[in-house]
Amino acid sequence: RSLVRGPPVPARCFPASLLWKMDAVAISAAAAQPACIGLPWPLPGEKLTVQWLNATTEDLAAPRTAMVVEPSPSAGGVASSRLLLAAVGGALFCLRRRRVHQRAEKEAATLAAARRAPAQDDWRFKLVRSVGEECQADRELRGLLKMKRNKFTLYDGFEPSGRMHIAQGVFKAINVNKCTKAGGTFVFWVADWFALMNDKMGGDLEKIKTVGKYLIEVWKASGMDMSRVKFLWSSEEINNNAQAYWGQALDIARRSTLARIKKCCQIMGRSEDALTAAQIMYPIMQATDVFFLEADICQLGVDQRKVNMLARDYCDWAGRKKPVILSHHMLYGLTAGQPKMSKSNPDSAIFMEDAPEDVERKIRNAYCPTAPEEAVVGTHDEEMHLVRDDLMNPCLDYLKHILFSREGYTFNAGGRVYTEFEDVKQAFVSGVVSEELLKDRLIEEMNSLLEPVRKHFQEDPAAKELLSKVRQWKKENLTAPSTVTRMRLPGLDVAPAFAVFAPMPCEELQLGMVLDVIRRLQLAPQGSSTVLWLADWSAMAAGCLGASKACIKEFYELLLLALEALAPETMQLVKVCWQGEAILSDPSAYWISVINTGRRCSLEAIRAALPVDETLEYASQVIFALLRVGDVLALAGAKGLTLCSDERDTNLDAFAVRLCVDFGLVAPEARPVCAQPLRLQPVVSGGRRSTGGDDGRLHILLTDSDAEVARKIRKAFCEPSNIGFNPPLAWLHALLPARAPVEVCRASEHGGDIVYPDLASLEAAFALGSLHPGDLKEATVRALACARRHLQGSEQLQTALALRAAAR
Repeated sequence: RSLVRGPPVPARCFPASLLWKMDAVAISAAAAQPACIGLPWPLPGEKLTVQWLNATTEDLAAPRTAMVVEPSPSAGGVASSRLLLAAVGGALFCLRRRRVHQRAEKEAATLAAARRAPAQDDWRFKLVRSVGEECQADRELRGLLKMKRNKFTLYDGFEPSGRMHIAQGVFKAINVNKCTKAGGTFVFWVADWFALMNDKMGGDLEKIKTVGKYLIEVWKASGMDMSRVKFLWSSEEINNNAQAYWGQALDIARRSTLARIKKCCQIMGRSEDALTAAQIMYPIMQATDVFFLEADICQLGVDQRKVNMLARDYCDWAGRKKPVILSHHMLYGLTAGQPKMSKSNPDSAIFMEDAPEDVERKIRNAYCPTAPEEAVVGTHDEEMHLVRDDLMNPCLDYLKHILFSREGYTFNAGGRVYTEFEDVKQAFVSGVVSEELLKDRLIEEMNSLLEPVRKHFQEDPAAKELLSKVRQWKKENLTAPSTVTRMRLPGLDVAPAFAVFAPMPCEELQLGMVLDVIRRLQLAPQGSSTVLWLADWSAMAAGCLGASKACIKEFYELLLLALEALAPETMQLVKVCWQGEAILSDPSAYWISVINTGRRCSLEAIRAALPVDETLEYASQVIFALLRVGDVLALAGAKGLTLCSDERDTNLDAFAVRLCVDFGLVAPEARPVCAQPLRLQPVVSGGRRSTGGDDGRLHILLTDSDAEVARKIRKAFCEPSNIGFNPPLAWLHALLPARAPVEVCRASEHGGDIVYPDLASLEAAFALGSLHPGDLKEATVRALACARRHLQGSEQLQTALALRAAAR
């Protein structure tokens, strides 16, 4: 439409029957000049309603402003048009001025509210910010607290593995109380499923849950305000929402490079050189927790900072809102140069169940220098402590982060009252407060904090019973069972299983893929349980079709319909298994088997399992390989298993077989099958890299018409007497039985029709040059037409293809 200026001419408004709607973009353009949009003028006697949207709103369902204009009967065509255009233009100009004024008023109100905010809300920011040694980022935290006030969510996780030291107990309770006082809800992710996976408490989930309940009782007794605290058990949440959780994990894996995941190795305490495949999964799963729990703030220790930053990086890749990362300080261990407490060293920390004499002994022996010591300063870990502290005095660390972090705390020593930590530190360094006096007061304060916990477990019957059980299990030195945890598919113990893995989904389903699957299914020995495995979750991990569940499902459904149309008798004997459905039938067992597999193999083993032309660059490649082992473990029945895959998966199947043996199972037989060379053109070495659009030219697609198939075959590579690479000949081998006669129709001047007794005779004739490439191609076109009639006769397949075409 053209923009036409017109002089301001008065307009009259009437009810109207004709509507003309204008979109927001056009209105905005028209109102800016002011100018107006040229509209068709109604016939004499008609009235026109001009209806427009508010260009400043995103709500298209909002009420629209309307104006009705009617021309003067005496006005000519040009004058009438100018009348209409001027009316619309003037109305738009007025509307724009009104909207600008409203927007200015709104911005002024927002600015005034922001100026008032420090007096009302700044205390929330200061309180929550005091929890973290670092915040990513302060600006985002301020915005979150203003936006959600009493509705923001924080999360931390813990694995119920036994003892709780004072940093996890008292220090955490102090931090949680600050966050909930500011209006937050704190969610604790009880990682009992991960403890089960790591064989804690003898691999007994009920014992692990009992330990988790014991730790919750410790927090209650230590003063944690439970009114805004939730405990979610991972074993229940993940298994009840397996599709959402693992779908998110697979998406993070496919978007993350292996190099990026390796940066998170600090959370496992391992160097990059010693990483196993499972330790590539752990950061992915911890990042998944953030989104699964819908956390606004990740409130974990500095040692978890890297994996939390992985979650923020993922938000950049996926276009999601970033969580705030609020990383609290890591308390020093009590021995010299120890960057954090260690549960494996009882003297490195004070534990919540320590007796008064234990607390005194540990603090008396604690490292407590008044000046930096060179040997200790060299042990400073920048990944563990973001603020440099050359003194590295654990006694002062306890004083600052446990005692002085409490609101209104004062420290009494040597007849003086200290209200600030820095004053105590200066007094200690200068000698005003001696080491003995500092430790005396610290022992007194620590025991004062732990006494309510001791009292709770002595007087509360339920808490006392929990503690008794946990202590008894510690004495028993529980060991995990030796049996392998894996998913078991029903019906595979009756007969030997013969598993065929369907091809990974691609943009267009090739007819050659369908024929290849049929060929492998027909290799199953008589009496075996034939399984067609559709690895839809592995396809998502690999990023096939953009990791779209709908597109992957559509690809496999088309494959099944094509298989049933071309080989109905074969498919009657086949059990079709969707990987995702199988996993959801027993997600816990499946994923434990996958992660246990990862714990047994290095990244080098994963690299060796890849196809020869593939390099290990993405975390999803690690997940893909581990999923194949999980699939094979699920398929392995008591009567044996044969894996029938494409030759490209030879290394992957060998990897799975080796892991089955490591788990104590009978080794499956791997039977790779070479794919038939049905590509219509040779691979050009040194040429440009082929793109996905080449599939239509290089392959026969399921969606091709008869004319397209004939055209492609006639243009296919077919060098005279060359039977080494001959696509038309390969297609005849794929379509016809080896001993079936083959008729070649030729014109009389070229020798007339000829019937070859079998494919070998036809191939020999072509090699000798007695069969022309053009005649061979026509024979292939007829063979393809015959096979495609079965596809065209499938009403379900044709309907699916039509719906697919319409959707595109």
